[in-house]
Amino acid sequence: MALVHAFVLVVHHHRYLETPWAAWVVLVVMSVWTVVTTRAYADPARRTRRLLWADLAVSFGCLFATALAATPFYLTQAPPLSAYWFAGAALSVSVVLGRRGAIAVALAYGAADIALRTIMGAAITAATARGVVLLLLTGLVVGYMAHVAEQAEERFARAVALEARIRERERLARSIHDSVLQVLSLVRRRGDEIGGPAAELGRMAGEQEVRLRALITDAPDPSVTATTAPETAPGSVDLRDHLRALESVEVTVSAPATPVVLAEHVVRELTAAVVAALHNVERHCPPGTRAWVLVEDEPDAVTVSVRDDGPGIPPGRLERARAEGRLGVSQSVLGRVRDLGGSTEIHTAPDEGTEFEMRVPRQGA
Repeated sequence: MALVHAFVLVVHHHRYLETPWAAWVVLVVMSVWTVVTTRAYADPARRTRRLLWADLAVSFGCLFATALAATPFYLTQAPPLSAYWFAGAALSVSVVLGRRGAIAVALAYGAADIALRTIMGAAITAATARGVVLLLLTGLVVGYMAHVAEQAEERFARAVALEARIRERERLARSIHDSVLQVLSLVRRRGDEIGGPAAELGRMAGEQEVRLRALITDAPDPSVTATTAPETAPGSVDLRDHLRALESVEVTVSAPATPVVLAEHVVRELTAAVVAALHNVERHCPPGTRAWVLVEDEPDAVTVSVRDDGPGIPPGRLERARAEGRLGVSQSVLGRVRDLGGSTEIHTAPDEGTEFEMRVPRQGA
């Protein structure tokens, strides 16, 4: 349409042309170049910066060719011969180089228009400023939309790749469940029944069963991961990944389905506090005591609870340990959480187990 408009302007203002044949040569060049660029830009392999610079060179060349074909009065009645056809090259720059490229081309067009009018001795009118503004606004909008479209395409490609990996993981999980997990479960049960050295073998098989089961069942939901999960900022990690590594036959970890993203040092200290709490269970509770790690992700804070079904902590024992200089719980759990700006509550009662509730505010995270 821009090319047709250029032809219409030349025909309508033909009487103001000093060298009509030169004007028609410029229009032919514009027509041929339109066909060339249409085919070239349609092929991603040929959509290079070299083509972009060539497109700009031809466009500016057609603009300055007005000085050879038209009289100065022509520019008071119509734009240069390239007219709105020049916008095609400008929009191509917006798509390839983005908004900065659009601004640069719009300003370069304004400078070229002023230079052309100066060379021809024509008056500089408000049309020049309007052309620059329109080209600038159009280029910015197209550049922004191209950037958004590119991001959407990248996210869609990642979502498709992620879904393919999840489907493959589910296929492997079914195969492992029907073979390896069944064998490990049988070894664990038989080891417990036989006792003695076989019980230790059964315990080890049970731990591997738990870890393998967690590995194949922790696949993320593709709809959540691709659309609603928050993007992990540089220096941030998912707390769930670190806590799930602590699962065993006696330890169960329960976490939200969506990532719990915190600063790396916060995750490291919080995980160390959980390890210290689990070590306290292993050291002071009878063999076979179960422990549960629960993660709660709230808008303003993250709460991690470690609960066991052991005999509980006798009244005054923590105070006596602190007075005797044994600062395991005090420093490893309470101190770490306190340094993160959080708080820890200990709930315990005889024969009712113990629960460490560690709460860390997100602003400290």
